[in-house]
Amino acid sequence: MSRRTIMLVDDEKEIIKLMEIYLQNEGYILLKASDGVEALEILEKHSVDLIIMDVMMPRMDGMEACMKIRETRELPIILLSAKNQDIDKISGLSLGADDYVTKPFNPLELIARVKSHLRRYKQFGRSPNADNTLIEIDDLSINIATHKVTIDGEEVKLTPREFAILQLMASNRGIVFSMDRIYQEVWNEPFMESRNTVMVHIRKLREKIEPDPRAPRYIKTVWGIGYKIDPD
Repeated sequence: MSRRTIMLVDDEKEIIKLMEIYLQNEGYILLKASDGVEALEILEKHSVDLIIMDVMMPRMDGMEACMKIRETRELPIILLSAKNQDIDKISGLSLGADDYVTKPFNPLELIARVKSHLRRYKQFGRSPNADNTLIEIDDLSINIATHKVTIDGEEVKLTPREFAILQLMASNRGIVFSMDRIYQEVWNEPFMESRNTVMVHIRKLREKIEPDPRAPRYIKTVWGIGYKIDPD
C-alpha cells in the first residue's frame, strides 16, 4: 500500500516539529510550509493526501488558503487554531475545512483525526475500481464511482465530507438521520463534538445543491429529529 502524504502548514517551528515526530512514527510522508502562499506553491508541484494547517500565519492565513485550495481540490483539510469559540470553528468549516482542532492539542487525538479523515476520504473519494453506481433524484445526479455530483447537468464541487453526507442520505432515502448518527457515520467516530459541525456541513451542502436553500428540495429537515432525503 502506498504511503500517504501530509502537508503541515504552520509558522511555529515547535508545532511543526511536534506533529512531525508523531506523523513520521505513523509512516506518513511529510511536506512542510510556513504560510498559505508556500502551501499553494507546494500543492502545484506535489500530490498531497491531507493538509494540517494553522489559521494565523503571515502573508496568507489558513482561512484564505483553505478557500483557494477548495477552488480546485477536494482533499481533507484540518485547521489548527488557538481560537476555540464556536464562531471561529463555524467560520473555518464554512470555508471548506473538514475539521477544526484547537491549540494546545493532544498529538494522539490529532493522529486519530488524520486517520479518520484519510479513511473516510478513501471510502468516499475517487476510486477507479469502485462500482459505477449512479443515484438520481430528479435533477440531482450522484456518481459514487467518480465522486461527481451534477444538478441539471451542471457539475457541483463538494468536499469529501459534503459528498459523504449526501451519499449517506441519498442511499437511504426516506430514513431520518439525526445529527449524532450523521457524525458517527461520516466522521467514523463517536459523537462528542458540537452539533454545529454537522449543521455547518448541511448548510454548505444545501447552498451547493438546492435551488433555494431556504426551501430545500432535496435535504429536508425533520424538526427535532434530523434530516432526510425523501424517496421518489
